[in-house]
Amino acid sequence: MSDKHLVKTEWKGDIAFEAEINGHKVMMDAPLEAGGTNFGPSPKKFMLAALSGCTGMDVVSILKKMRVDLDGFSVEVQGDVTDDHPKQYIKMHVIYQFKGKNLPLEKLQKAVKMSEETYCGVGALYRKAIEVTSEIRLIEQ
Repeated sequence: MSDKHLVKTEWKGDIAFEAEINGHKVMMDAPLEAGGTNFGPSPKKFMLAALSGCTGMDVVSILKKMRVDLDGFSVEVQGDVTDDHPKQYIKMHVIYQFKGKNLPLEKLQKAVKMSEETYCGVGALYRKAIEVTSEIRLIEQ
């Protein structure tokens, strides 16, 4: 049997909502110009955060097992949104940015590939619906 996840989301007035995820409370809202009160990010952008967090955790975990020491690491996800309603992502681009000295590119590429092709469930789901591309950037320290 598969796991079931539950997120409870409660209306907080206007168009703001608060989601409870594993005991953590997260606000979602819209900017003032969209009728919100700007208490939190819009729900759609959480899709980008979900992908960046999922793949980022995989990559860091895999590189730790490979004994690759990083001075810094970030994941940026850019999403292209349709002009018409329902406004939705039609493409996402993931930028993996590694900081360090003499980082082994082949290990970084392998960790990213393993995340993208095997471990990251968020990316696997998104790839069924839209184009997801990626690149690796190195910053020598």
